[in-house]
Amino acid sequence: IGVDLGLTRPAVTSTRTFLGERRWKEQERRLFRLRRQLQKKGTPSAKRHLKKLSGQLLRQRKDHDHVLSKRVVQQATPGSTIVLENLTNIRDLLLSTPNGGQVRLGNVADVSILPTPNLISRENNSRRIDVSLNVSGRDLGAVANDVQQRLQGIKFPLEFHAEVLGAYQERQAAQGNLLVFGIAAALGVFLLLQVAFRSWRLAALAFFTLPSALVGGVLAAFATGGIISLGSLVGFFTVFGIAARNGIMLIDHCQHLEWHEGVPFGPGLVLQGARERLAPILMTALAAGLALVPLVISGNIPGQEIEHPMAIVILGGLVTSTVLNLFIVPSLYLRFGRNKDLLARRSAG
Repeated sequence: IGVDLGLTRPAVTSTRTFLGERRWKEQERRLFRLRRQLQKKGTPSAKRHLKKLSGQLLRQRKDHDHVLSKRVVQQATPGSTIVLENLTNIRDLLLSTPNGGQVRLGNVADVSILPTPNLISRENNSRRIDVSLNVSGRDLGAVANDVQQRLQGIKFPLEFHAEVLGAYQERQAAQGNLLVFGIAAALGVFLLLQVAFRSWRLAALAFFTLPSALVGGVLAAFATGGIISLGSLVGFFTVFGIAARNGIMLIDHCQHLEWHEGVPFGPGLVLQGARERLAPILMTALAAGLALVPLVISGNIPGQEIEHPMAIVILGGLVTSTVLNLFIVPSLYLRFGRNKDLLARRSAG
């Protein structure tokens, strides 16, 4: 034990404690080096012997600590001893003052037993303590927001602060990246629609109807708990892509009927195009939906934290995207899809 309150050299010392601690540390380092050597080139019998030595060293260390916990500390006054077995004895330790007097340790310091961490972690030269918890029954983002609001009302001492880390921070970073790439993908889809339809008007028509396909995914997510997770966002982008593909198939086929097969623009053209693309659109929806049914039935079990909400959103989105491509897109194409250049060439011819 060493106590230094700025008075004088501590009157209470135990050299044997520090030397003993140094001796145990040295033995542990030697044992560690020997363990590394045996792991590289050691026989099974040597490894068993090393394990036995490790057990013996651990037992000796515990016995040594038990003895030191009841050690007798010599005080500055010759012939007097204090056994450090309880807090009262520790508070009664006498310290020498500069003027030659003595003062009780309990009069100049708070001596108490408090819980301390078994391991002190450091990050960026700062000590930190992790407080872990698991979330059940609520959205991780909602719980993290509640925790952050509570933390904002706590005044920490100077240079102390709290951070919300773990899965929440990783999800926030993943959502940010997903949003950036999603916007880039949406712009790419819009350009592909223009290339496929050779018309900015039809490209805008098909693009701005795509969000309607996500309504089913939103309703499905809220019907199963109202939690929009990272898996749900992946599901929304998947439905977005499926709806774009089906819309391209339908409008491109209607253009093919009008431009190459001579079908006049009107309700008959739209009905024929929708009827001939009914099977491919339904097969796409059924194939994707049936593959996701097991994930939905199995529920939100461990290991499916991403797949389960993604499957729910995709299934709900497939319903509305199919309805969109079979009923809404044909109606809008009939209203805005007339090709004036083609009509002018036919009239001139």
